[in-house]
Amino acid sequence: MNIIRKPSWAIPESEATPEHVFLNRRTFLAGIAGTGVLLGSGLGMRPAFAETDPSAGLYPVERNPAFTLDRDLTEEDAASTYNNFYEFGSHKQIAPLAQKLPIRPWTVTIDGLVDNPQVLDIDDILAKMPLEERLYRHRCVEAWAMAVPWSGFQMSELVKLASPKPEAKYVRFETFLDPSVASGQKQSWYPWPYVEGMTIDEANNELAFVATGIYGKPLAKQFGAPIRMVMPWKYGFKSIKSIVRVSFTDQRPVSFWEEIQGKEYGFWANVNPSVPHPRWSQASERLLGTDQRRNTMLYNGYEEQVAHLYKDMEGELLFM
Repeated sequence: MNIIRKPSWAIPESEATPEHVFLNRRTFLAGIAGTGVLLGSGLGMRPAFAETDPSAGLYPVERNPAFTLDRDLTEEDAASTYNNFYEFGSHKQIAPLAQKLPIRPWTVTIDGLVDNPQVLDIDDILAKMPLEERLYRHRCVEAWAMAVPWSGFQMSELVKLASPKPEAKYVRFETFLDPSVASGQKQSWYPWPYVEGMTIDEANNELAFVATGIYGKPLAKQFGAPIRMVMPWKYGFKSIKSIVRVSFTDQRPVSFWEEIQGKEYGFWANVNPSVPHPRWSQASERLLGTDQRRNTMLYNGYEEQVAHLYKDMEGELLFM
């Protein structure tokens, strides 16, 4: 007899937002998108940020029931109109500016210490990978949080495709660089392009996820279209957007925010409510689109799945 053990953070599917409710709302939003507006609760009429995407026919993808939530999904209108994307500005209302980003053609270079270096077109990646939907919590270092349905594939699938050499210990990610499109990249005091990194073990963890869609559709540009990382046990700045290069290396990458201010934004960036940011507490979080606050959970609630990655690492600043 096979005994299936659910992880501690999983709840019964019956306690998650009912799928028919989510799908009905998805259908409603898809219908009004064609009119050029989105209706936000109490916000009046907004421009629709969606545009025709060649991969639109792939979504929605099947939900993986192993990844459920302890809270309601964040309303799409709230999640899609409050975004960090410094390439387009340091404020949160960058969605209109992000629409300047061309997402076709788009290629991702896989290089470094690998047996299979290659340049992949985004649509080839989508065709190769087993796409699924996962409900994940997302925690920003700025102490706001959301719960959203990401679509994409497990990062370990990309690692497998690259076939890293034994000496590869880290994965380095790089985003696009085009100041003619992204005005924020004209700000020379930032170390463009945006770079992030993780260990091979983190990349192969079951939670590490490459997102290509959200809310049953391709990624809107303000979310980091057409391909981004999602690491739900870490602060959001680790989840690099609009990826163009994935490099396998034996040297630990210095990430964008770590280079700017390493005392505030470290390489590991694991969530811990007991370790405050130097300028504010991380003990609680504001749920995006609401006036609710919740107590922050260690590793954002994914301790059982990831804590083993950080054993015997005394001296490392694991939580900032």
